[in-house]
Amino acid sequence: MTFIDFHCDTPSAMFEQNQPLKKNNLKIDIEKLQKGRALAQFFAMYIDKESNNNVYAYCVEMLENFKQELALNSETIVLCKTYSDLIEVQKHGKIGAFLAIEEGEALEGDLDNLKYFKQEGISAITLTWNYENSLGYPNFEWSYQYRGLKTKGFEVIEAMNELGMLIDVSHLSDAGFEDVVTHSTKPIIATHSNARAVTNHSRNLTDEQLKKLADNGGVVGLAFSINFLVEKNSIVSSRLAKVDDMIRHIKRIHNIAGVDVLALGSDYDGIMNPVEMENISQISKLSDGLLKNGFSYNEIEKIFFRNGLRIIKEVLG
Repeated sequence: MTFIDFHCDTPSAMFEQNQPLKKNNLKIDIEKLQKGRALAQFFAMYIDKESNNNVYAYCVEMLENFKQELALNSETIVLCKTYSDLIEVQKHGKIGAFLAIEEGEALEGDLDNLKYFKQEGISAITLTWNYENSLGYPNFEWSYQYRGLKTKGFEVIEAMNELGMLIDVSHLSDAGFEDVVTHSTKPIIATHSNARAVTNHSRNLTDEQLKKLADNGGVVGLAFSINFLVEKNSIVSSRLAKVDDMIRHIKRIHNIAGVDVLALGSDYDGIMNPVEMENISQISKLSDGLLKNGFSYNEIEKIFFRNGLRIIKEVLG
């Protein structure tokens, strides 16, 4: 079955390790995406802002590097900025590449930088990573759970609505999530988060948040991080993330908020733990597991790509 994956950190891994896009030793490359029958992959420019003196410049350099790789492989994968772009790419049997930023500080609080990134093909921005920034606060170890968006954060979500960009609330504090879901005029997305009722990790979403996300028309991308799939205090990062672990979260989200809120957000090349699907080429193990657990083919299609297509069309145009 074809799929849309809303989050991977492959561009940063490629950039840091000098790896190509066509074939590499990472979890995602073009050959693996083809084997897995990818419709589209969201590629995030991940940045650890505490390790970079100039976050904006670093992001620009990483983005340029990745776009060069896309240009070298235009016969198989094409930059997409809109739903129409993706449909055109699909007609030609190619993979759609959507670009994202994981760390809102790449904007340096400047809306002109936001407009620049939009022009360069960035379609989604994760407002925070694990650090406080000029936009808001992260849900890292619960430290900022009740602190919401800053003034600049509100300005950015309003501008992203106007520009037609996906606002990503994964990593954002609970209060920040509430601010975004309340103030955004368009559907939002949690690109790589799971159900907090199943695994009590601050990065996962509560039942109430999942319901609000569904009411908003947004989606949550199932993350493959073992820390978000099982109890954090009972595991180490070397533990295998199993399909059964993922299905427990999918069932909970399905039962609480409905199938229309479910999507995929692997976080491949950003997580340290092994996964039962060794890389993106083996994503069918998850669809097979869902079938065995009583999900209909129509429901699995929604999880794997139809819900993704809907939000891409509605937000990106």
